[in-house]
Amino acid sequence: MFEKLIKIQKKYFDLNELLTHPEVLQDSQEYQRLSKERSGLEELALTYGEYSEVVRGIAENDRFLKGGDLELRDLAQEELAILEARKADLEERLRILLLPKDPNDSKNVLLEIRAGAGGDEASLFAFELFRMYGRYAERKGWRVEILSESTTGLRGYKEVIALIEGKGAYSRLKYESGVHRVQRVPVTEASGRIHTSTVTVAVLPEAEEVDVEIDPKELRIDVFRSSGPGGQSVNTTDSAVRVTHLPTGLVVACQDEKSQHKNKAKALKILRSRLFDRLMQEQQETIAKERRSQVGTGDRSEKIRTYNFPQSRVTDHRIGLNLRQLAEVMDGGLDGLVEPLVTYFQTEALKGAR
Repeated sequence: MFEKLIKIQKKYFDLNELLTHPEVLQDSQEYQRLSKERSGLEELALTYGEYSEVVRGIAENDRFLKGGDLELRDLAQEELAILEARKADLEERLRILLLPKDPNDSKNVLLEIRAGAGGDEASLFAFELFRMYGRYAERKGWRVEILSESTTGLRGYKEVIALIEGKGAYSRLKYESGVHRVQRVPVTEASGRIHTSTVTVAVLPEAEEVDVEIDPKELRIDVFRSSGPGGQSVNTTDSAVRVTHLPTGLVVACQDEKSQHKNKAKALKILRSRLFDRLMQEQQETIAKERRSQVGTGDRSEKIRTYNFPQSRVTDHRIGLNLRQLAEVMDGGLDGLVEPLVTYFQTEALKGAR
């Protein structure tokens, strides 16, 4: 492991030097390529640098322990305990950083939220979940663009599909896929009885054309007139687009834009990401048949989280985490859930790698 880390650190320093060369500074494409490569090595190189400093500190305090100065020996003993603990933490961090990277972690996200069981209450909670992820994106400096939405008369969502663009979006949100359950008294409930409703969330990495090649001959494209809630026409032209991928039967419809061309582009973006996600799931299923994962199947039908409003509690069932911070979470404060999930799945991956 340490031979590899030494090479990574050297490569990082070499890239730092290269990025100061005049010929690189004048070539914007080369500068961006080298900057991206350096960025990918930075955390590993800096963490290993800190680890090396800790190791040197341990060696220095060991020398003090062998000396004759009693006061220095006591100080060295205290310092050693701190440094040894820090060394163990850094070694674990380095092992995690050396795990094979998910190639999709740097991608943007296609977020799909759909109301499940619970009627109007499920639609209302779908709206609130979308707002929660939107506010989380704001905190992270990400951009959110709604690609498709189907609303209800009660300010709810039957379905909403959005593109979230920003650094680390997929790596932070990829564990949000699954069934989200809400327990509360709906605004439509007169008797004050608590209802349980569900909303499904799918987080797909945005697929580029190089990821999924779609043969135009395998597509059926239909155009129709856009309609709003209740079915009333909201457009006088056939600008809405429905795209059917004939080999898989996947269907995507977009009607939010007034331009047929823009609706078609959005529909193809969604279709490409769904095809990419299907391909990934097929690959994961093949791997799972050979060696079953110890962290669950990841199937989206599994209930992953419960939002209990009467008790102001959020529970993530995969890791048994309970937070009494429901208002903060619904306002976009998701790091209290995201960080433990990332740590948990990294640790499980590390167990499998040993």
